[in-house]
Order: sequence, then structure tokens, then C-alpha cells
Amino acid sequence: MTQLKEFLSRRLNRREIERIVVTADLEELYRLIFNDEARIAYNALWVMTHLPREHNSWIATKRTALIDMLLSESHTGKKRMLLTLLNRLKTEKEEIRTDYLDYCFSKINSTEPYGIRALALKQAYAQALHFPELISELRLEIEDLRSEPLSPGLKSALSQITRKLGDESGARN
Repeated sequence: MTQLKEFLSRRLNRREIERIVVTADLEELYRLIFNDEARIAYNALWVMTHLPREHNSWIATKRTALIDMLLSESHTGKKRMLLTLLNRLKTEKEEIRTDYLDYCFSKINSTEPYGIRALALKQAYAQALHFPELISELRLEIEDLRSEPLSPGLKSALSQITRKLGDESGARN
């Protein structure tokens, strides 16, 4: 663990991340996302977002802890990466947590950076699909979102979700 921890304590480039993805023990990498040193925890999360899709089932076993971490996280970059990891996972009805659902809804029209808002929108949709009454709440959030200028990424997420909802008006900004 010391070698990986030391490696994660410095600035990483894409090639180094790819090397870690191939060689690192996933459980060790996961433990390091909770490290007290911000850079180590941030880099461990960053590496996890680069794991191949075949590791999604392993990431899914960490869903509860990742959500718990997200709900208490103040670091913007870590929030974005946690949402990125959660967005890779299929959302089953029995896995939906109301605190996480509320979190996602609250971030859609917040002052958070666009990336967090776009991922929160996608996660709100993935959870709302299981409950028709939540779809109408999501549509209200979407209407509010359309009333402001949007980044290309948030506009794209909005268009994707409105298409999935069958709303032909799409993103108008």
C-alpha cells in the first residue's frame, strides 16, 4: 500500500493513471479514497474513474460507501468523480436511497459546477424512472434548468434526459 500511496501523493498524468489501472490492487486503491491527505484521496478517485467498464460490478459493491462519501463531501472535484463512478452503475429500484435521490434533485438547479449538475441530472433520472410520481418532479427541475444559460455539457445531458422522457422540446438554450 505504501508504494501506491506514495505514487498517488503527487501529480499524475494520463500514462501514469493507465499504469495504475492495470497494476493496482482495487481494494487498496479503494481504501485510499478515504485517505486523510486530500491529494491521495483525490488521485485514488481519479484513477477509479479510469477503470475499465468490466470493473463496474466491483464498483457496484461499493455503491453505499460511495454515496455516503458523496453526501458528506465538500471537495468539488471529489463530488464530480463520485458522481461519475455512480453514473457508471445501473440503478435498481431496491438500491434507491431517498437521501441520495434528494441530493441529486437538489444539485440540478444549484450553484454547483456544470459537471456536477449534469451528473446529478442523469442520476436523478436513473432513480426517478422507477417511480412515475418522481418523473413529474424531474420535469419541473428540467423546466427550471431550461430558464438559464447552460454549458455545452449540461445542455447535452438535458437533451439526453428530455429525449428519454419523450419530451420533444429538448434543451432550448
